[in-house]
Amino acid sequence: MPLLESGEMYLETILELREEKGKVRSIDVATKMGFSKASISRAMGILKKDKYITIEPDGEILFTDAGLKIASGVFERHKTLTRFFVDKLDIPEDIAEKDACRIEHIISPETFAGIKRALKPK
Repeated sequence: MPLLESGEMYLETILELREEKGKVRSIDVATKMGFSKASISRAMGILKKDKYITIEPDGEILFTDAGLKIASGVFERHKTLTRFFVDKLDIPEDIAEKDACRIEHIISPETFAGIKRALKPK
């Protein structure tokens, strides 16, 4: 079953938190996303069942190879789209961030590749 947009968002958030803090637990995800601990717990259970993450006995969330691949891809699309909107379209960064967050989940690989090419220096 393909991962839903919400699952991608959780994985991306875990990756961002891991880069910021090093160690990530469910409470960190809940705080960053503004969701209840119960909602995050349910989501982490699904991601664990689907083998995108593992959860250590101390609560630390770790990626499986599959989870890291998805999280890294979403994160790359987010950063690239934000940069494209700001640098090429002169969109304010706050708006670019919000739009990138929506588009990163639905953009086709072909369009994303075109945007990456447009950002390369000539």
